Amino acid sequence: MSSQASAAVPMAGPATKKAPPAASLRDDLKLHPSAAYADGAPAWVIQDPVSNRFYRIGWLEYECLLRWHMAPARMAEAIRASTTLDVQEEQVLQFAQFLEQHNLLRAGPQKVAQLQEKSRNAKWKSGKWWLHTYLFVRLPLLRPQRMLQAMLPWVQPLFSWTALWLLLAATGLGLVLVVRQWDSFAHGFMDMLSPSGLAGFALALIVSKALHELGHALVATRLGVRVAHMGVALVVLWPMLYTDTGESWRLRSHRQRLAISVAGIVTELALAGLATLAWALLDDGMLRQAMLYLATTGWILSLLLNASPFMRFDGYFIASDLLDFPNLHERAGAMAKAFMRRQLLGLNEPDPEPFRPEVRWKLRLFAYLTWLYRLTVFLGIAFAVYYFFFKALGIFLLLVELWWFVAKPVWTEIMVWKKRWPEVAARKRILIWGLVCGLLALAVFPWSADLRATGFAHAQRQQIVYSPEPAQVLGVEPAGEVEAGQALAQLYMPDLLARQARTQASVQALSQQLPQLMGQEQGLDLLQTTARRLQEQLAQSHAIDQEEARLRLKAEFAGQWMDVDRHLRAGAWVNTHHPLGVLVDPGSWVVDAYVDQKQVARIAVGARASFWPQRWGTPLKATVIEVDRARSQKLRHVMLDARHGGAIATQPHEQEPLPVAPLYRVRLQLHEAPAQVRELRGSVHIEALRRSWLWPTVQSGLAVLIRESGF
Repeated sequence: MSSQASAAVPMAGPATKKAPPAASLRDDLKLHPSAAYADGAPAWVIQDPVSNRFYRIGWLEYECLLRWHMAPARMAEAIRASTTLDVQEEQVLQFAQFLEQHNLLRAGPQKVAQLQEKSRNAKWKSGKWWLHTYLFVRLPLLRPQRMLQAMLPWVQPLFSWTALWLLLAATGLGLVLVVRQWDSFAHGFMDMLSPSGLAGFALALIVSKALHELGHALVATRLGVRVAHMGVALVVLWPMLYTDTGESWRLRSHRQRLAISVAGIVTELALAGLATLAWALLDDGMLRQAMLYLATTGWILSLLLNASPFMRFDGYFIASDLLDFPNLHERAGAMAKAFMRRQLLGLNEPDPEPFRPEVRWKLRLFAYLTWLYRLTVFLGIAFAVYYFFFKALGIFLLLVELWWFVAKPVWTEIMVWKKRWPEVAARKRILIWGLVCGLLALAVFPWSADLRATGFAHAQRQQIVYSPEPAQVLGVEPAGEVEAGQALAQLYMPDLLARQARTQASVQALSQQLPQLMGQEQGLDLLQTTARRLQEQLAQSHAIDQEEARLRLKAEFAGQWMDVDRHLRAGAWVNTHHPLGVLVDPGSWVVDAYVDQKQVARIAVGARASFWPQRWGTPLKATVIEVDRARSQKLRHVMLDARHGGAIATQPHEQEPLPVAPLYRVRLQLHEAPAQVRELRGSVHIEALRRSWLWPTVQSGLAVLIRESGF
């Protein structure tokens, strides 16, 4: 993250206060020529060495500085006489106010007294100071100018075309090799979700961002820009490295400023490209995993975060330098606000700057996209802060984030509307109040919106055939139509036959002994013992017969025998976990849909529904026949699991996955069977009870307040 502090001086508009310049200019200020404006007008930069800020001024302000010893009226007259500028006294006074506001003038007695009073009131005693410190604070850690000057000769070869082409070739080769090993790369990426993987990712992030900032600093030094300091910026307590390249505004070429802005992203992408190639060439191990961390850090964070022009990161400065458009966010936002005030309120609000029509609508669109992007980011940051700290502090910081970044800008604009409400025409007022009432009515009106959920279609009756014991296959019925009671598979257990032979031999021997013992008085006890042994052997023989009957697997109902393992042959061994096939009743199909806890109350038995199979274009009509009254404790259908391409997030739980969110199973009866007799994953549209948008939102808000009110 490079840091460039600058401001553009407003050029036109009447001053609110007519008074001569308060004092002469400070002696330590420096004036540097700068790149011309987009319309070709010359520009200069005022450097304030105390605050290290730079203020870009135009031709009018430059002529004022040359004659600053004059009175405002005489100064304006002298500029009109010696240049083609049509200058009014009000414009000179406005520039004087700007210089006074930014402490660029010598402090008079009154100003000195104000500064002394301000210094006596310690900033840290005010809540506003603590708020700004919490939201953003910079901690300079080193002044790297000497180090950068010493490093520059060593890294000079990296700025050549040869180095660029070699880097592009290495990156391209690495990407090609990764595509060929994509499964391994993706599997390694998922390993980063472990504690050790997160620690490695954090270390790679530190290395990548350190080189990122070093890239900014080296390019700035090479172009003759002094790097004042480097350090850590705490953005909402989140540490981010930064490099102060504010003096780049002294450069007259916006291409040179662009080179400094883009250097960080280029360095990070170069590191990512080389790490990608290294990962593809290395063997499995810690070093290869480290290269994976560096590659993913560079590719993902550089392209998704740093390259975004909607936040004040590198992407913003790159866009500003490419367009040669300083203060892009502020100026685009001002254009969008003026446009909204004209269109919504009918106010006579001129654009703050004159632009061509095609530039105006682009600036407005950019401002709206920036507001939307920032709203998403700031909401994410606010809730992340809430979950990061303990509850009491988390709630307080959440409210601070939501107020400062989300509510305050909206409230400020509303206060402007309120102040200028008397200027709004009566017709516009009626339209605005009508729009507000219409939106409220739309929120309250109970709309009939279908409820959508993910579902799994399968035959209502199905028999998955497994072997009851590890056994050999004697034969399997080929796939097709079967009748109830028909044999589906015949299995064989050699040890069962051996046990059966031994049992039959024992039964036969004991049966022959019994008649001989009946005629002997002394053999009465032996007779009873032999009879008991015979009964045991007969019972064991019966159990073996039952177990042998279990190996003859039969159809429980008439249906279609399918999904038969084609690799099963006579003599092959199967275990108890390997399905031999599936018997389904093709005439009756149901869909198991999983509905969120907040929505299940809207579903009634008998409601109409439709099932949209995945990758099919034709829905199947259905009817709700059952709604579970208890939360689903497990996900019965693996195809719905997000880890297998489904839409339901789960967490490991004993032998079956458990849905992360509270879900209820809703069973639907399909009116007709699918064209293809196979299980299908898809989405379900259920005709639910009508409800308004506002009431569930209020209910959810109250539920959150009640839940979070307990400490």
